[in-house]
Amino acid sequence: MQLLQSKFDSIVRVTEEGDQMAEKTYTELKTLRLTPEENKLLKVRCEAFHMKEAEYFRFLLSQKPNDYPEIRVLIKSLINEVNHIGRNINQIVHNNNSELYSEADKQRLMAYMKKLNVTLEEAVHSLGN
Repeated sequence: MQLLQSKFDSIVRVTEEGDQMAEKTYTELKTLRLTPEENKLLKVRCEAFHMKEAEYFRFLLSQKPNDYPEIRVLIKSLINEVNHIGRNINQIVHNNNSELYSEADKQRLMAYMKKLNVTLEEAVHSLGN
C-alpha cells in the first residue's frame, strides 16, 4: 500500500504542477482488449489512484523512469548491498596480499558473491527484465 501511496503522491505532484491534461482536447479514440484478470488489475489501480481509466493510461504514457519511486528504492538498496560486499572483498584481498588469507575468508567471499547474485536476480525479476 505504501508503494501505491508514493505513486499517488507523484501523480498529485504532476497534476499540481500544471494540469496539462485538462487543457488538451482528446480527439483520437483507441480500442483496447484486456483479459478479465487485466481488467480487474486496471480497475484496482485506477481506484487506488482515484483516476478514470483514460486518465490512468495517459498518466502511464507520460511517465519517466524517475517517476517510479519503488525502482529508485530498489536501485538504492542494490547499490548499498554492492558497496557492502565491495568493502568485504577489499578486506579479503588486503588480507590475501598480507598473507593473512584463510579458508574462512574464502567461504565468506563466496557467500557474499552468492548474496550479490540473488539480490541482482530479484531486482531484475521485480523490474521485469
